[in-house]
Amino acid sequence: MTVRICAAAAAILVSAGCGASTTEAKPLPPVNVKAMSMKEGFGDLERLAEAARSEGALNVIALPRDWVNYGEIIDTFADKYDIKVNQLEPGASSTRQIEAAGQLKPDVFDLTLDVAVANAARFAPYKVQGWLDLPDNVKDPSGAWYAAYGGYMSIGYDPRAVTAPATFTDLVKPGYTVALDGDPLRSAAAFEGVMAASLQNGAPDPQRGVQLFGRLRQQGRLTEPAKANTIVGWDHLNAARSAMQPGAWKVTIPKDAPLGDYHIQAINKDAPHPAAARLWQEFIFSDEGQNLLQKGFARPVRAEAMLMRRTLDTEQAAKLPVAPGPPVLLTIPQLDAGKSYLKREWSKSGG
Repeated sequence: MTVRICAAAAAILVSAGCGASTTEAKPLPPVNVKAMSMKEGFGDLERLAEAARSEGALNVIALPRDWVNYGEIIDTFADKYDIKVNQLEPGASSTRQIEAAGQLKPDVFDLTLDVAVANAARFAPYKVQGWLDLPDNVKDPSGAWYAAYGGYMSIGYDPRAVTAPATFTDLVKPGYTVALDGDPLRSAAAFEGVMAASLQNGAPDPQRGVQLFGRLRQQGRLTEPAKANTIVGWDHLNAARSAMQPGAWKVTIPKDAPLGDYHIQAINKDAPHPAAARLWQEFIFSDEGQNLLQKGFARPVRAEAMLMRRTLDTEQAAKLPVAPGPPVLLTIPQLDAGKSYLKREWSKSGG
């Protein structure tokens, strides 16, 4: 799906020697800003953009400008469509987004899968033009929510200080000072880091991950990112750091622990700018939007379809950390079981 705004060109066809022949254009259907698809509610992208501009603004939440290139994405959208983007609580977690929705009134959400599934009733169903390109296992059949980009849990490290770790268990060897991306009881990224370390034969064993990081903590080698020579975090964050510090930071995804996850998009059922919310989704899932996400080292959900159509930025794709294979995606029951185990055992382990 390539999204462009084109000027409408009127064409008059004249048959040679037979005079002029004209056909009356069909009247356009009325705009429905709460429609479940662009075609149904607006007819085409130009009319959707016009409806969005008339609303004048878009409220986004939990989109830090340095997260998967959202700064450039927001600026490009605002300039392209002449719409003011209001950035609400850039550092909000997925849970906080839902809790604050009534007060802050965001138009769109960027959520973890478990939070999106649990709150599907709060979202307005909408299927973007690239709907068929999205894998079935990362979208709600009704269009309430759907993944836009993903990543792998990775190990970033300073090659000047330590050798490349092949597995998570290598981190208990001497020399590694390790950090998670926050507290795993509060941070989704840190929790996923523990769960990645827990994988065995493709299945999570939370006890295994908790014990590994507990051992590091007991040895005084589990620290904060600023003091660590090794950071367990999403590959797009470690890759961005590597791009900024060539030779001083590298990233690897352990072959035995290819834990992946997707970030989910959804439209607020009570969005104050419903047309702008739908235009934002069309932009995020367009070839342009997906390539801008990839520029931030995220893995676009439409990458496979775009590669087939030769619209994927393959030069940037080659800069992503090498994936060892298809990602292991934790199910909702596995996520719930992991959270329950960490809540009981994390502090006991010395973590």
